[in-house]
Amino acid sequence: MQLNLQKPLVFFDLETTGIQVSQDRIVEIALLKVKIDGSTEKKTHLVNPTIPIPEEAALIHGIRDEDVANKPTFKEIAKGLEKFLEGCDLGGYNVVRFDIPLLVEEFLRVDIDFDLSQRRLIDAQKIFFMMEQRTLAAAYQFYCGKELVGAHGAEADTNATYEVFKAQIAKYNGQEAKDTSGKVIGKIENKMEAIHRLVASNMVDLAGRIVFNDKGEKVFNFGKHKGKSVSHILQQEPGYYDWMMKGDFPLDTKRKMTQIKLENAKMG
Repeated sequence: MQLNLQKPLVFFDLETTGIQVSQDRIVEIALLKVKIDGSTEKKTHLVNPTIPIPEEAALIHGIRDEDVANKPTFKEIAKGLEKFLEGCDLGGYNVVRFDIPLLVEEFLRVDIDFDLSQRRLIDAQKIFFMMEQRTLAAAYQFYCGKELVGAHGAEADTNATYEVFKAQIAKYNGQEAKDTSGKVIGKIENKMEAIHRLVASNMVDLAGRIVFNDKGEKVFNFGKHKGKSVSHILQQEPGYYDWMMKGDFPLDTKRKMTQIKLENAKMG
């Protein structure tokens, strides 16, 4: 089936040096741009991460230091990626929790403020977990009836995710989606805005350290202040902001904290 798109949708997948958003780096990125007319455009880059690739990571994706030694750094491809992603929504498998935060972090490291405010975020994993609870390889087999050859290769995973997402929309269109507690949180629809609301609408920062509560307030989602208003804590405990700025938090989280602090200052 053809997706109902209002703007291009780029499915992408990252292979990295590890899973720490604030520390690890991209070693491969594959992108599949789905245009409004259903045509597609692909790009894949090996990336020199400028730090060693741990063996435990290499055992997963098969990319080692010698494979990327002469490849461009992220800084060298960043402008081209930004242009390719201009005006596009973003999609993938587990991208909301990992790939998007890490991609934004890489952009911020090279002083590119990659804005997500006008982009819808599409995560096939979240739909799958709402409806079936499986891995990408199992999802590919379940929805598409195919074996995922080349799993943990960025291009294979990206292509598989696009096929899985189309199959999910075809299978579940109009059905209710539930969270892990069984609460109905919306419907699966062939509209990217509806999917975005299901998978990413409560996010304030990409790492999920700050989220919107049921009242639309920005609250902490970790630590001793979990569930408490960020604005209130910044007013009552201003040193908490300084602690976070000095701590090992992603740049995006720190950026959002600063924005909230500035909003508080404007309000008096």
